[in-house]
Amino acid sequence: MSAPSEVKTDQAADARAEVISLGCRLNIAESERMRAMLADSGDVVVVNSCAVTSEAVRQTRQAIRKARRARPDARLIVTGCAADIERDQIAAMPEVDGLIANERKLDPRSWNIPASETPIAPTKTRAFIAVQNGCDHDCTFCVIPQGRGTSRSLSVTATLKEVEQHLDQGAKEAVLTGVDLTSWGHDLADAPKLGALVSAILDEFPQLGRVRLSSLDGIEIDAQLFDLIAGEPRVMPHLHLSLQHGADLILKRMKRRHLRKDAVDLVLGLKQRRPEIAVGADLMAGFPTETAEHHAENLSIIRELGIAHGHVFPFSPRPGTPAARMPQLDRQVIKGRAAELRAAVTEVRAAWLTSLVGETLPVLAERDGTGYAPSYARVRLPDGARAGDIIQMTVRGIEEGMLV
Repeated sequence: MSAPSEVKTDQAADARAEVISLGCRLNIAESERMRAMLADSGDVVVVNSCAVTSEAVRQTRQAIRKARRARPDARLIVTGCAADIERDQIAAMPEVDGLIANERKLDPRSWNIPASETPIAPTKTRAFIAVQNGCDHDCTFCVIPQGRGTSRSLSVTATLKEVEQHLDQGAKEAVLTGVDLTSWGHDLADAPKLGALVSAILDEFPQLGRVRLSSLDGIEIDAQLFDLIAGEPRVMPHLHLSLQHGADLILKRMKRRHLRKDAVDLVLGLKQRRPEIAVGADLMAGFPTETAEHHAENLSIIRELGIAHGHVFPFSPRPGTPAARMPQLDRQVIKGRAAELRAAVTEVRAAWLTSLVGETLPVLAERDGTGYAPSYARVRLPDGARAGDIIQMTVRGIEEGMLV
């Protein structure tokens, strides 16, 4: 589970179709596909929603209202997790014209579009490829299985085809995404592991210089995947863990399948072989029954693992989950602990960025004047840099949290 991200709006220049994406990288990947499907669909706005926390639902409702104010005459459709989990409430909003179930949003028939007319979304920089969807686990805080269903995997053949399409359109980096990415393959013949998929992509496309992985459940990282992350130059040195907490008792009450030591051993083992690996993690503040001592363990794991890419979010009870029935903490306590976690991540991140000053890094240029180093450090680009180019840049300093 990942923290809600900023709203991303993607509007075609030559049509009135618009897709507003909230939430995880999987949603971003799916939004790109929907944008391609709807390119010639006229005056329509789609909000691809998120429901991972109550704040994500609030952002979804806010995005719907904002979209209606900006496009009063457009047909406004809502899909994504909130369209399933908060269906009645979203459907009751006067701004909404219709809902499409999350599991049907990539089916052209849901949009009255012939399947032969659904090109892959154009890509010039990074290709977000959804190789897995849904989740079979039952973490006590999570509603995502309600919105995404059971775990399903994209076959190796279908994945390779999609990667090839993106490469043909100029992508320099493939980002593999999923709700529970490390469960990829369990529903396929012979139950291959994620490492086998990554290896197949690298073998099939030697011209692909960068493969990045979205959030991983560390306990499910197989031996082949571990070796690829630790030693394959084309797999980016960037590990984002679905960690959630640093205290064993809280992890058990969350029904996570790892303990603190598992995460520490994984990160230390990878860094021993590849010291430049940058670590990211999802961390939750204020889970029910969390004591001050548990919170201290949560804070300390940030420094112990060197978490430079932290997604910190306060616990919020989600309808129908066991955690919603547990003894709740005061909201101000939760808010304060989340702020302390963010401050700790900021401190670790600042030290990490400082350590990169003087290095020369290959930076993949984005469209907004910035780019990403292999470790996912964000870099300000020189004037005239073209989106999609990989530029060798020597870091001279840090400005506003960005390498320059």
